[in-house]
Amino acid sequence: MSALYEHLATGITNTCRCWDLTRQDGVRFGFTDHDMDLSFDGRAYSASTGMSARALMQGTGLAVDNTEALGVLSDDAVSEADIRAGKFDGAEVQAWLVNWQDVSQRKLRFRGSIGELRQGAGAFHAELRGLTDALNQVQGRSYQYDCPAVLGDSGCRFALEQAGFTEELSVVDIIANRAVIFAGLELYEPQWFARGRLSVLSGAAAGLNGVIKNDMTGVGGNRRVDLWASLALPLVAGDTVRLQAGCDKRAATCRLKFNNFINFRGFPHLPGEDWLTSVPVGAGTEDGGSLNG
Repeated sequence: MSALYEHLATGITNTCRCWDLTRQDGVRFGFTDHDMDLSFDGRAYSASTGMSARALMQGTGLAVDNTEALGVLSDDAVSEADIRAGKFDGAEVQAWLVNWQDVSQRKLRFRGSIGELRQGAGAFHAELRGLTDALNQVQGRSYQYDCPAVLGDSGCRFALEQAGFTEELSVVDIIANRAVIFAGLELYEPQWFARGRLSVLSGAAAGLNGVIKNDMTGVGGNRRVDLWASLALPLVAGDTVRLQAGCDKRAATCRLKFNNFINFRGFPHLPGEDWLTSVPVGAGTEDGGSLNG
């Protein structure tokens, strides 16, 4: 690194920037804003994407380092389809300052992840957030009636793989890439999968997930499952998907539908505001509920 500092001190520099990007599925990319490809540490950095970056903003304390990278959309690097599918969401990024005449002279200037990623006019714009961005996440628990856990996570501890809560089946029909028609779900009562998840296992949209808005019996006994938002890539008849049962976060649902009340993370008996401002009475029961019955 001292050699790089000596090079920068000359005032006539041969430096460029390189980005090492690793998606959450393990796929890695290398980019550089130099006019020729570079390589170091066994990684190749391509110049064909026209990658460039804005100034890096850094501060002391717990302020989040941030910058923005721009590049060209292409089928063999960052494609619009992959961005729409969310494959680059949360990808890990390392940014290097490199002497392109001697790549051993380099310094890691940024490490973090991709935040907001947008595309348009044949190019993409990626917001890069530093490691301290993770400290902005809410910590601890909130006192609320409903359960804040996600069904099946470490807080909920419910095993979704149990029979009756996860179903894999083929798509019969698809409407506007948002309403999916299935057959063979007669054993499940309507809305069993509402608020659950649809995961695509095969086809062009494989790897995508959608949140289920409605689950109801359709024409001819088929089942219609509506998503809150259309899938980013096309789903077609014959594709295989996985349906996971939904949870409305209520204590009664946790107890009766999932038999998992021991792991309920909400506070169903928390007194309401009416009870907190009430006065003693000689009759009736003060159980924390509404004073209006």
